[in-house]
Amino acid sequence: MLLQRADLHRMMYDLADSCTNIRTNCRVVAMDPSVPSLTLQSGEIIYADLVIGADGVKSTTRQYVVGGPDEPTPTGDAAYRAVLPTELLFADPDLKALAETPLMIGWLGPYGHIMAYNIRAKSEFNIVMCQTDRNPDAPWKTEESAEKMRDEYHMPIAKKTRIQKLLSLIPSAMKWKLLDHAPMETWVHKDGKLVLLGDACHPMLPYRAQGSAMAIEDAAVLGNLFSRLSSHAQIAPLLHAYESIRYARATATQESSRLNQTIFHLPDGLDQEQRDEQMREAMEDDLREARGEPPLQVSKAGHKGNANQWADKAKSTIQYGYDADNEAEKWWREQGEKTIGPFGMLSKL
Repeated sequence: MLLQRADLHRMMYDLADSCTNIRTNCRVVAMDPSVPSLTLQSGEIIYADLVIGADGVKSTTRQYVVGGPDEPTPTGDAAYRAVLPTELLFADPDLKALAETPLMIGWLGPYGHIMAYNIRAKSEFNIVMCQTDRNPDAPWKTEESAEKMRDEYHMPIAKKTRIQKLLSLIPSAMKWKLLDHAPMETWVHKDGKLVLLGDACHPMLPYRAQGSAMAIEDAAVLGNLFSRLSSHAQIAPLLHAYESIRYARATATQESSRLNQTIFHLPDGLDQEQRDEQMREAMEDDLREARGEPPLQVSKAGHKGNANQWADKAKSTIQYGYDADNEAEKWWREQGEKTIGPFGMLSKL
């Protein structure tokens, strides 16, 4: 499913609006994780029982868990993002097929790649262009003119006619530096009143398209566990339970995303040729399966280890067969009910 981020935000807002107090323009500049309390840029101090730091790769709350400043590391790549009305593509015979078919389309390297696909019921066409960052000293996020974007996006694949036409339709684009963090030792502050979620604790590079998915899974597990809360004494143990359920999966997905950075951006040569052959083989097998034909005999079972990680059936089963609620329920049945449940009887909220 390909979904526009603004539409996802709207759906989540609509679900939360009736049962929460949502405040905007409230930048957090400091906090005391032992209380816990948050100090806003306005000077207001907000007190709570628990703080969930879901403030992204440039997280403010992360430093309090780590114990000091912890800036993200540049990956050396940058991404341009743009959205076009599909009517522009339908007007060009060379681009029409891109908009007609609801598929993710990719062009690979060397040293960069492009991913593009329809969104909003084929009314818009989303384009993400990643490459080695040619201006590493620029701000993290900037809006670039079409001319500067085309000048910087100098990959050999950009010389292809269809891509040149596609890029010529873009009036301007947002440029993001792609930042990363190594896995943390823990997502939970030592006082048990601050926990991190999503990119704040396990930032995802866009090469696996899993950033939003991992954050939503985190929230689903945390929400399931805290639906059982009946005592302040249960807060810290439930936070550690959340981390134990989510840590390995999120870390493995981070590693998978980083691997695609290497795979997608290979320079021309033997490794690139082997990658392309594996990807062609997997694509041909998918087409044969759709036609009701047997797979190619040279194919590995389930395309295990294929350069196209989405073609690896075992990996895809792990990535897309995960049920966050089931994992939380399983943990509660096997551990939580016995170890954390009794705390609720001893100290009611």
